[in-house]
Amino acid sequence: MANDKRSHPETVTVEISGCSKEDARLVFDALRTCFESDRGADEVPQQLHETRPMVWLGTYDVAASHEQGCPPVHLQSPVQADVQGGYWAVDRFRTTLDSMFAVEETCTASGDQERDLHLRLESR
Repeated sequence: MANDKRSHPETVTVEISGCSKEDARLVFDALRTCFESDRGADEVPQQLHETRPMVWLGTYDVAASHEQGCPPVHLQSPVQADVQGGYWAVDRFRTTLDSMFAVEETCTASGDQERDLHLRLESR
């Protein structure tokens, strides 16, 4: 008998902040080459206010990873990324981030079902 029910959550939510809209797009574009996403290829991060900080969101299905490798990304400046999801999904997502960026974990929080990572992403 096939069991269609997944044993663990397989999506992560990512908040990108502390960077230019161009760097946010580079991060989202790179992640979309690795995983299925709710962000379309034509979705470009917008800067809606000149002085207020912006936060851009994306959701990724880490179980639906694409077969090609995830190449390193060159950013103009460091990017803040907050990653939230189930333990398995966050661990898999973090491994992928490590292959594309120099990643510094600035803070973590773990709950019963979820894990939150606060990361600083830089070019490798």
